[in-house]
Amino acid sequence: MEWFRAEQRQLPWRESKDPYRIWVSEIMLQQTKVDTVIPFYLNFLEKFPTPKALAEAEEDEVLKAWEGLGYYSRARNLQSAVKEVHEVYGGKVPNDPEKIKKLKGVGPYTTGAISSIAFGIPEPAVDGNVMRVMSRVLWITEDIARPATRKIFEAAIREVISHEDPSSFNQGLMELGALICTPTKPKCLLCPVREQCVAFENGVQEELPVKSKKSSTKLKKYTTLVIQREDGKYLIEKRPSTGLLAGLYQFPMIEQLKATDARSTYIQSEIDREYGLALEVESDIFTEVHHIFSHLKWDLEVRKAKTATQKTPENMVWLTTEELNQFAFPVPHQKIRQLLLS
Repeated sequence: MEWFRAEQRQLPWRESKDPYRIWVSEIMLQQTKVDTVIPFYLNFLEKFPTPKALAEAEEDEVLKAWEGLGYYSRARNLQSAVKEVHEVYGGKVPNDPEKIKKLKGVGPYTTGAISSIAFGIPEPAVDGNVMRVMSRVLWITEDIARPATRKIFEAAIREVISHEDPSSFNQGLMELGALICTPTKPKCLLCPVREQCVAFENGVQEELPVKSKKSSTKLKKYTTLVIQREDGKYLIEKRPSTGLLAGLYQFPMIEQLKATDARSTYIQSEIDREYGLALEVESDIFTEVHHIFSHLKWDLEVRKAKTATQKTPENMVWLTTEELNQFAFPVPHQKIRQLLLS
């Protein structure tokens, strides 16, 4: 805790004890680097400075503010939970861990972070950094990839957490994992708890934590069409309200199910069949985009197409080039949009 108070990074969410702001930061920081989060955090809170502002915003507006941060279910769950706070708790985040953890998208870690940092409640906040530090300090060899293992670390934290300043304790553990007790080549000689670290004493710090490997990434190939009609507008579609990248917008995509599917004639017939659009598809590829999600890889072959139709298929919209920037696109389609507008 003394080390944290002296060495902590100056981060915008550490300038406030407002539970709403801490909540937003913790959701954004899930699976995302600190440097990436900072500008999104500042922009998001400028647009939605209070739970009321976020609760009353349109979902498309929220997703647009989240565009580029990824894992968009975080934004939808955050807004849904904030609506509950606005309606049930009068816009004030409850200072009860049992009530906090029942909010949508709020797991044990976020519950612990909000409770300890905003309200000074000694609740464990166990993330990857904390599990790495504690696995080394206490020589815990259970596989941290298993969800059940988290309870072992939560129990350990409950034994040692400071009741006087749980905020500095939890943030100190996280900061130690981020700056000193790193995944590879930990800076043990600079560590304030080196003398208490069993792994360091036995020279096995780089062998911990134990984590089983993920299964191989699944590959999906798509042909994506940038469809433009005679008035210059482009056609985009809204993804389903559930599942991967739910509620975001994209250029129309057709999955390539066979080796021959990349041919423009096949894609044209599929688009015509599915959307009822008479297309003239360019034979040359406009660009190729490759994107890796946490469990999935997309290979997109992008082609331009023209149509004379004025029809607007369901869940689709025609937009001018200026309007394209007003909608939230997933990263691979942001790359297509950027090329199109450059």
